[in-house]
Amino acid sequence: MQRILLKLSGEALAGEKKTGFDEETVRRVAVQVKQLTEDGIQVGIVIGGGNFWRGRTSENIDRTKADQIGMLATVMNCIYVSEIFRSAGMQTSILTPFECGSFTKLFSKDRANKYFKQGKVVFFAGGTGHPYFSTDTGVVLRAVEVEADVILLAKSVDGVYTSDPAQDPNARKYDEVSIDEVIAKNLQVVDMTASILARDNKMPMRVFGLNQENSIVNAVKGDFNGTRVTV
Repeated sequence: MQRILLKLSGEALAGEKKTGFDEETVRRVAVQVKQLTEDGIQVGIVIGGGNFWRGRTSENIDRTKADQIGMLATVMNCIYVSEIFRSAGMQTSILTPFECGSFTKLFSKDRANKYFKQGKVVFFAGGTGHPYFSTDTGVVLRAVEVEADVILLAKSVDGVYTSDPAQDPNARKYDEVSIDEVIAKNLQVVDMTASILARDNKMPMRVFGLNQENSIVNAVKGDFNGTRVTV
């Protein structure tokens, strides 16, 4: 692999606290990403905002405004994680689909490619920039745009299951599953819009547990024990 796009869930970065940040968790991610960049792999990152805000669970706020709050939550997450990465010795840049003053740069494919070639870890914050689209859709869109080799989905669960393993003790984990089966069975690897976008653009994914030791590096080139989503 030459270029990967890593999706981190906001909840996973919060650790057991469920909200805010767990710095030790983020530093473990930084160590792994640094190893990948030192091996010449270009890394893009999308982070969810669920450790601060989930707009769809709010019944008293207009959906558009709720989604805008969620976009800003992802910007906050990227700024924080970017700074932890910098303290670990990496160069980073944050791109958003809307202006954020001096906090970020405006996204374009050319700008992202320039930063990748400079050896920077590129954070794609702010989702798609539009309401009614999740960070799932944002990560697939950016992966397709920058021609990533694969999307890595680092979650709180260690792969794709036939049903929710927290609710169903008989849930079975897939070692490999096609994106067509994901869509047909609504397995919720990513949301339906993102799944169809991945299928139509032949973008493979790998799903694994963030908290497993060295899980990000293993997902790229080692002993991967999550789920491969094929196209």
